[in-house]
Amino acid sequence: MKEQTQILHSIPVDPLTGSISTPIYQTSTFVQDAPGVHKGFDYARSNNPTRKVLEDSIAKLENGTNGYAFASGLAAIDAVIKLLEAGDEVIAVDDIYGGAFRLFTHIYQKFGISIKYVDTTNAANVADAITAKTKLIWIESPTNPTLKISDIAAIAGIAKANNLLLCVDNTFASPAAQKPINLGADIVIHSATKYLAGHSDLIAGLVVTATKELGDKIKFIQNASGAILGPFDSWLVIRGIETLTLRIKQHSENAQKIAEYLLEEKLIRNVYYPGLPSHHNHEIAKKQQKYFGGVIAFDLVVDDKDLASQIVSSTKLFKLAESLGGVKSLCCLPCEMTHKSIPAEKRYQSGVTDSLIRLSVGLEDADDLIDDLKQAFVLAFADNTIADTVTA
Repeated sequence: MKEQTQILHSIPVDPLTGSISTPIYQTSTFVQDAPGVHKGFDYARSNNPTRKVLEDSIAKLENGTNGYAFASGLAAIDAVIKLLEAGDEVIAVDDIYGGAFRLFTHIYQKFGISIKYVDTTNAANVADAITAKTKLIWIESPTNPTLKISDIAAIAGIAKANNLLLCVDNTFASPAAQKPINLGADIVIHSATKYLAGHSDLIAGLVVTATKELGDKIKFIQNASGAILGPFDSWLVIRGIETLTLRIKQHSENAQKIAEYLLEEKLIRNVYYPGLPSHHNHEIAKKQQKYFGGVIAFDLVVDDKDLASQIVSSTKLFKLAESLGGVKSLCCLPCEMTHKSIPAEKRYQSGVTDSLIRLSVGLEDADDLIDDLKQAFVLAFADNTIADTVTA
């Protein structure tokens, strides 16, 4: 069967009622037949039938053994880091999600877990950074927000040769475009808030493991820490997954068209989109991704925060907001929004300049979105000082 068919029919008909839509089991506890004798559910923190459908579905989608749903993407990240102990070291992608940076640097470093940030677009950098303390390699591919691509299979080979775990944040690609476990990853995480749910109406995180042994450890952490996803939000993610491949395909088509237009804009210095042949990691992206995704980033010839702020505040269809992956297009200024917690020097080292703008391309008509960007650039270009700089 093709993947879209598999997705739709991996979500089971309710065996109790025949409901074709997964029921929302809005309950905190379950009646037992005798002490310790039940139907697989005793307390909703430990397990819930609605959540279990989602967890089983994401495990199938990612070709993993086990899936677990958390209250947010950061809760999912937190659960993975709790596999480690004081004294352990993580090698992490340098262009990392700001929330993950904050969690790693300001929370877990206090407990004796050290983080080493490297440019993982060159797998040799990962190999060179490994020490006796290294236990986990953490990559995003594509990264947030400069869309860097790492060679997952190459890094997985390095991880296995050194008896390390490899975790891949697959949020930007989604399992419709990329399956890191097939490429050798041990753990996959998602902010299900984004493409999996797809409608900007919930917060959720998911963890998928390549082995049952690793899955059992994540399950223990999930139950012990308690950051589980509620049944209604689980149901919303299930509903989003049903249209995932259709949405990812259209997000990607729209983004490709917009990225190609942005290459022609005078105000823009760099366009970051893995679907462009000019992208540094385009060939690797072609090798490991079915679609190139719906996120684009670009910076300006004048690296000015105020100018970038003017542009993102002037769009009409691209709504100024954090997050991404929904059906409606969004734009943001990472230096003041998603990546504000990262020191400016570190931001610049990974390409997140003050003028970098991130677009989450939605499902509107691509031509309408291009027209929206054009009018925002016209307003910015109307500043004579900027015009002189660009035409000089």
